Amino acid sequence: MSITGAAKLAGVVGDPIAQSLSPLLHAYWLETYAVDGAYVPLKIARESFGFALRGLRLAGFAGVNVTVPHKEAAFAIAERVDDAARAAGTVNLLIFRDGRIEGRNTDSAGLTASLVEQLGAKALQNRAVALLGAGGAARAAILATSSLGAKDIRIVARNPDRAEGLARSLKTATTASLQGFAFDEWAEAASGAALLINTTSAGMKGNPQLALSLGPLPRDAAVCDIVYNPLETPLLADARKRGHRTIDGLGMLMHQAIPAFEALFGVKPAVTPALRALLEGALNGGR
Repeated sequence: MSITGAAKLAGVVGDPIAQSLSPLLHAYWLETYAVDGAYVPLKIARESFGFALRGLRLAGFAGVNVTVPHKEAAFAIAERVDDAARAAGTVNLLIFRDGRIEGRNTDSAGLTASLVEQLGAKALQNRAVALLGAGGAARAAILATSSLGAKDIRIVARNPDRAEGLARSLKTATTASLQGFAFDEWAEAASGAALLINTTSAGMKGNPQLALSLGPLPRDAAVCDIVYNPLETPLLADARKRGHRTIDGLGMLMHQAIPAFEALFGVKPAVTPALRALLEGALNGGR
């Protein structure tokens, strides 16, 4: 698809960035909805983040998606943030509008939509959720599962102080009861859980896999991994073998991109089987 001199410009910033599926995803929507626009990957070093953003604004960009390691810096640089970003303490979408930088976080909305798509809207109501990790992605997962009615969210981290700190920091932002656990308390955290979510990078391509026994997890619990490369992480492979329903990270990636694309290009897109097939093909070496 060709673009004109009036094209809307946007992109994704991070370091590294070559592995990102966002350019392929947004390019698919640009073509599908015949939008005169372009979405490009931009590798920006941590120390150059603020300077690069000023350049992008001057170049006429509508905004950018933000990935590691810049989500906290994006929160700090935004002149106004939405409620989701404020609760998460991170921003994954910056909009340049009316001379200001607006920060948004679409991660929790993306995970919520993915969980509803796979489990239904009521699957977590008054149920317990076990969550691995205590970083920014964990914050998004807490907000998502709380919005779906989870009663108890158990945060399991290698550093129990971080888990407890995260629980305290989000206490007023959620309706669920939040509690921190150390990894050696995994069996207690897993007891009676309806869902396990891995928000760590363990199992991601190039990273060590997660050393965790699923034995304490109820057989009817679902298992979600926000990692999407590989699509089936070792955790999800173990879960599938035990008969658990599994949810990969591709759904979250696609759904969190919907509000970003709408904000950047003015069209609300849809997640479709054809889009998923395209991204799966890319992950499997098809691009």
